[in-house]
Amino acid sequence: MCGIVGYIGKEEALPVLMEGVKNLEYRGYDSAGFAILGDDGVKSEKSVGKISALAEKISGKRFSGKTGIIHSRWATHGGVTEKNAHPHSDCGGTIWLAHNGIVENYKELKKELSEKGHSFKSETDTEVIAHLIEEEMEGKSFENAVSSALKKIKGTYGLVVLKSDEPGTLIAARNFSPLLIGLGEGEYIVASDATAVLKHTKNVVYLDDGEMAVLTKSGHKVLDLEMNQLEKEHHVIDWSPELAKKNGYPHFMLKEIFEGPEAVENSTRGRLIPEEGMSKLGGLESLTELKEAKGILISACGTAYYAGRVGEYMLEEYAGIPVETDVASEFRYRKPVFRDGDIFLAVSQSGETADTLAALREAKEKGVPVVSIVNVVGSTIARYTDAGVYQHIGPEIGVASTKAFISQVSIFALLTILVGRHREMSLVTGRRIAEELEKIPDLIRLILKQSKNIEALARKYQKFVNFLYLGRKYNLPVAYEGALKLKEISYVHAEGCGAGEMKHGPIAMIDENFPSIFIAPQDSVYEKMVSNMEEVKARRGPIIAVATEGDKKIKEIADDVIYIPKTLEMLTPILSVVPLQLFAYHFGVARGLDVDQPRNLAKSVTVE
Repeated sequence: MCGIVGYIGKEEALPVLMEGVKNLEYRGYDSAGFAILGDDGVKSEKSVGKISALAEKISGKRFSGKTGIIHSRWATHGGVTEKNAHPHSDCGGTIWLAHNGIVENYKELKKELSEKGHSFKSETDTEVIAHLIEEEMEGKSFENAVSSALKKIKGTYGLVVLKSDEPGTLIAARNFSPLLIGLGEGEYIVASDATAVLKHTKNVVYLDDGEMAVLTKSGHKVLDLEMNQLEKEHHVIDWSPELAKKNGYPHFMLKEIFEGPEAVENSTRGRLIPEEGMSKLGGLESLTELKEAKGILISACGTAYYAGRVGEYMLEEYAGIPVETDVASEFRYRKPVFRDGDIFLAVSQSGETADTLAALREAKEKGVPVVSIVNVVGSTIARYTDAGVYQHIGPEIGVASTKAFISQVSIFALLTILVGRHREMSLVTGRRIAEELEKIPDLIRLILKQSKNIEALARKYQKFVNFLYLGRKYNLPVAYEGALKLKEISYVHAEGCGAGEMKHGPIAMIDENFPSIFIAPQDSVYEKMVSNMEEVKARRGPIIAVATEGDKKIKEIADDVIYIPKTLEMLTPILSVVPLQLFAYHFGVARGLDVDQPRNLAKSVTVE
């Protein structure tokens, strides 16, 4: 969940490292530190807080060297202190490394190493690796010592290592934690995310589990832990550096909300055939099992999970196929029952979500065909699945996912058309869904024009600390997603709830200090939602409603209304979520919070 960058090449390392880790700050920002190897040995500096705190601390100091590593931390083992910040070193300050992941057997290793005379400076599990490599160095080369040390580790790691007396070498290794190598002109950049290398190169090698890269100024090689050299495919990143910039917006989150229309366009471009009432998903064409599937098991985490819940409604209603949607973090622990004809579908913006990847591996081990919806080309999930669909929405930097949700739901609509038309979906129905989906980007643009009004609404409610989000059917997952956004961004208590379940407990919380947000478009459950609103109103609870344009009835009940254009019921979540994203954004800003980097959160959860 942390940000790693390593550099070896012809340039001064520190500027490259600082720029790279700044681009990865959304992955972790409790503390940061670097180690630069120059002619006078290794110089290191660390700081608690964001990258800006580290930059301020080293202002005016010189750290010269063309090999170095840097890390932004999201704490797992050990508190947020300078001594726990990475990089960590061995006893003699010879081995330096930055690490993402968790060493599950670090206590046993630490005890063993301490008994051999090693002295530890931090509370982290990571420091154990540095001392372990030091212990293995006797009679071995640098790369052999790293390999031997890694064989003794149980757990996950993405790490980059330098050795003070070998300035021409940098070693990177991966096991269940993402890591890539950027291939530049006379230089290499190791990173935990592609955004750190974009300015320097688009050519990358993705390391797989159990692999180690040895980088020198003259070349590179990839080995397994038995020191066998491997042939690795080179990939080209299709993002431009400009996509990872704010482009005049005050926050990445607002920029990415406003990129919603383009997200739908990019996710559906070339994939819709309206005149045939059909969709074309090239990544899935090779998987014949999908057309004949008897059931689909969707697994995801967080926002992607709620997108999967919307997809479940779509596929069952329009494609007539049984669907189960699971939180990936629980999927493999409940001993799922796979049946002949099942398809496993993983959803992850980053393609690196640890729990989703673990669930995918569980399905793959059981022989179930696995497919994915991911955004990052070359990501682990994308490479491990039998077939998949890329979102093509560019990097999503804001920790709170916005455009990715809209894209994922749009792709579920495409998948519904594809599977449905191979079953009993009529040409007329297929055409109608495709034609309405084509209109969605312009409808989102209409909603975005209400941003200022939604900002005023957020300010009106900014002092409330409890919210209940309610929805039914297609908009039940949107209620959960809306509540999640508010929690992430503003740290207030917000709950998603099925409106039909309100009377079974949550209504007890309603009073004049507990606002409810109803997602109530004019759909098949509209009258039920209106009844639920009346129940809240009778208990003096403030009501905000997301409703269909022209609905005057809602105005008579709700205290405030945000209108969305009319569309097909199955597509309403793509529209109804946008006001909730804007409300959460403006609410967090009004409370003076950093909405791009909310406390305790990281963008990509790459540890369990």
